[in-house]
Amino acid sequence: MAGKHTTLYRDKQNAKLMGVCSGIADYTGVNAIWVRLGMIVSLFTPLAAVTIPGYILMGLLLNKKPAELYVDRQEQQYWQSVRQNPRRSAREIRGKMRDIDRRLAEVEAYYVSSNPRLNAEIERLR
Repeated sequence: MAGKHTTLYRDKQNAKLMGVCSGIADYTGVNAIWVRLGMIVSLFTPLAAVTIPGYILMGLLLNKKPAELYVDRQEQQYWQSVRQNPRRSAREIRGKMRDIDRRLAEVEAYYVSSNPRLNAEIERLR
């Protein structure tokens, strides 16, 4: 499932020409205007010899972005952060899981301490 979220696609829904710039913008999380401006500026530099064929090649080879790729804006931002820094994302998930585990242990301790019958049953199972 993560494979389709971490792939570069052409974004035909927000496209101006072939959807390459909007796809790069979606992939990186950068505003599409900045990607398009960078593309235009590169046309007036010696990089134009690489930019134009590269754009056309990407436009032909990249798949269209699936319409159901993201459920909502929050999921889109999450996957963009995963693509930008996977290690940071893994640390954040680990931290959230530790927090959930800690909170669950607090709830368990509270409930068990106020219910001696349950406490005895848990101790018997250990």
